[in-house]
Amino acid sequence: MAHAELHHDRPPSISVTRRQSILFVTSEIADYVKAGGLGEVSAALPRALRHHYDVRILIPGYRQVLSQIGSVEEIARLPASFGIPACGLGRGMTKDGLTVYVLLCPELYERDGSPYVDPFGVDWSDNDIRFARLGLAAADIACGNGDPLWRADLLHLNDWPSGLGAAYLAWRGEHIPTILTIHNLAYQGIFERDRLSSLGIPDAAFHINGVEFYGKLSFLKAGIFYASHITTVSSTYAQEITRPEFGCGLDGLLRTRARQGRLDGIINGIDPSWDPAKDPYLVSRFSAENFRGKRANANNVRRSFGLDLSNGPLFAVVSRLVHQKGVDLAISAAETIVSQGGQIAVIGQGEPRFEAELHALAQRHPGSVGVKIGYDEGDARRMYAGSDFLLMPSRFEPCGLSQMYAQRFGSLPIAHKTGGLADTIEDGVNGFLFGAPCVHRFTDAIRRGLETFRSRQRLSAMRRAAMNRPHGWDRSASKYRQVYERACQTAAYV
Repeated sequence: MAHAELHHDRPPSISVTRRQSILFVTSEIADYVKAGGLGEVSAALPRALRHHYDVRILIPGYRQVLSQIGSVEEIARLPASFGIPACGLGRGMTKDGLTVYVLLCPELYERDGSPYVDPFGVDWSDNDIRFARLGLAAADIACGNGDPLWRADLLHLNDWPSGLGAAYLAWRGEHIPTILTIHNLAYQGIFERDRLSSLGIPDAAFHINGVEFYGKLSFLKAGIFYASHITTVSSTYAQEITRPEFGCGLDGLLRTRARQGRLDGIINGIDPSWDPAKDPYLVSRFSAENFRGKRANANNVRRSFGLDLSNGPLFAVVSRLVHQKGVDLAISAAETIVSQGGQIAVIGQGEPRFEAELHALAQRHPGSVGVKIGYDEGDARRMYAGSDFLLMPSRFEPCGLSQMYAQRFGSLPIAHKTGGLADTIEDGVNGFLFGAPCVHRFTDAIRRGLETFRSRQRLSAMRRAAMNRPHGWDRSASKYRQVYERACQTAAYV
């Protein structure tokens, strides 16, 4: 009887399923430091996934991170290994509550410059050690040797700086699932063979089926070879990188991963701050239902860039000024734009030769071409908001964010049909695409844009289509969840 009463008084059992723990490993995050699109994705994707997973971020403790993150508690010491120094593992939090693990190693990370280069634009000579430290820390945390109260069920690695994370797990015989996202295959983290021992890479791994890449070692190849699953940032780019012309020497391995069902393309989204109805940087806000405010932003851009006030079309270039981005094509096409009454505003920095050529272009066409070397967030947002067209003749573009920013702000992108540009622009509907990356094809697309500008009804229809295109992270995050699930299921049977 007593036993029955005890059973009756016991609270009903409730099955609680623990949310999976995801460690998102990145070399940059827009909250604190960014050099490109990876920083934007690292800020947005974990936030889009946080409702479904216990997702946390791991990043090196650069000076920019430590100065902005606020309180950081050191929760562990990660030991030295081979030539990789010991470091502290700090735990902090973003303003909206995302947990961020920070590698505390002043000798590696607390420097002026960007995450990858010194103030003069030269790669740090110890980048192999700096980012091997990141990959090794990711593996340690996944194995339960970091935060004593948390361990990762899955590592989400990003680009070459974290690529060794998957390899270190494999060399330990651990079967923790790993996802590697390739944001740009052209950056591979290539180092000399004599660095193997310093990085703790087994001699047997220096092989075509391992980290070896044309006699050197590649962090990115290590990630591709050892990761459970590979993603890249658009479906078209996922196909392109399996071909020699886009594969950067890794197309054979990537074709193998595609045949195995271990390569997916998932287009990036953009964060909700890109809303012309709410953006605090704009001088006049607007929407797809009423975009009259574009004119005030256009006039602001014209004044800021030294352009004449005009009723003609305004073209924007917001880009790194490098060969990949087709800056030379934009310079060559400028004569066509100016001769048709158009104006061009350019913001960005990059190769000195392109910076010089753009300054010379502006001097040849005062009042019609304006150039600012550098980057300013407010200027960029007002350029998207005020321009009629965005020039984006990239020779290759894994995903691209600028075309989506432009579309959201009612500026029609004119872009090469490649990578994420092909996946996000519908030709003649919400932008213009051209085939081969040459001046002739590019100027043909520009002329189609100019014809559209002269038809206010058609221009308005295309602007609305561009602004109403889905731009958020929901669909992309759902696809990442499917990849996570497949990777975890596969690891369970290894």
